[in-house]
Amino acid sequence: MFKHKRILVTGGTGSWGQELIRQLLPQQPQEIIVFSRNESSQVAMSREFEDTRLSFCIGDIRDKEALHAACRGVDYVFHLAALKHVPVCEEQPYEALKTNVIGTQHVIEAAIEHNVSKVIYISTDKAANPSNFYGMTKAIGEKLIVYANLLRSSTQFVCVRGGNVLGTNGSVVHLFKDQIKSKREIGITDKHMTRFFLTLQDAIKLLFKATANSHGGEIYVMTMPTCRIIDLAEVLIEASGEEQVRIVEKGIRPGEKIHEILMSDYESLTTVVYDEQYFVILPTLEIVGLHEKYAQYDKVQFSSFSSERNVMNKDDIREMLERGGFL
Repeated sequence: MFKHKRILVTGGTGSWGQELIRQLLPQQPQEIIVFSRNESSQVAMSREFEDTRLSFCIGDIRDKEALHAACRGVDYVFHLAALKHVPVCEEQPYEALKTNVIGTQHVIEAAIEHNVSKVIYISTDKAANPSNFYGMTKAIGEKLIVYANLLRSSTQFVCVRGGNVLGTNGSVVHLFKDQIKSKREIGITDKHMTRFFLTLQDAIKLLFKATANSHGGEIYVMTMPTCRIIDLAEVLIEASGEEQVRIVEKGIRPGEKIHEILMSDYESLTTVVYDEQYFVILPTLEIVGLHEKYAQYDKVQFSSFSSERNVMNKDDIREMLERGGFL
């Protein structure tokens, strides 16, 4: 699919971007353009990969002209760039709006202008029935991406929605391990809190699957396993070998939920079961050929998909962490 293609990755120096590029390079692309604001990360990444097919472009998705320059001659765009931390977006909503909403609109316009074949937008479970500003901006981003398929262009736009990915910058696993080592204490917000989790390597493989099979206009939802945050903390404490590590409950931060959902009640009305790894949320908009493509698939038989359900036990959590290289 990517052989001899030119690929643009916005936010390409982040954890998602680096793993995406690591798995793209064996597929023989002509060029991968790493577009991000962080000069030092680009230099470090260039030294790590040492691959002539990588091009590094300093730029911000808020800058329309910079995006247009980066999109020239590009076949695929993976749009990863975003402000992602819930407390930061709560405290600085206008900055989140400029990056996550206006920046996404710039990506859409640049892709259409330069006849990009497909744009893949990486979304989050927090976009489903959002309770915080970060989730709201990502939900608007999803709407913009879906609507872009009606703009009479040859470019296809698709969303991929997932939960927490282990190993990304700011991941709770890194935080907990640091706290165990430096404080002999883990701070959790609420002992009942649950979250969706997937290893970064598995997330990218699913991303490729959605890229290959999507029509444009749908939202692919990863059916990720879930766990209690307190169980995750206890597994990490046990694996550390440290004794007398405390778990301290600190209370929920602004905008946080006890349980996340990957699909809302409303969305379930137009969602089909694609396979064991994906649900597909179809829009209420009429996009040529989209609903026909998924007519053979069964509709979901539940009203929402919550992290409260089908929770992993500690053995499952330990196996997931081992697979991701964290234990």
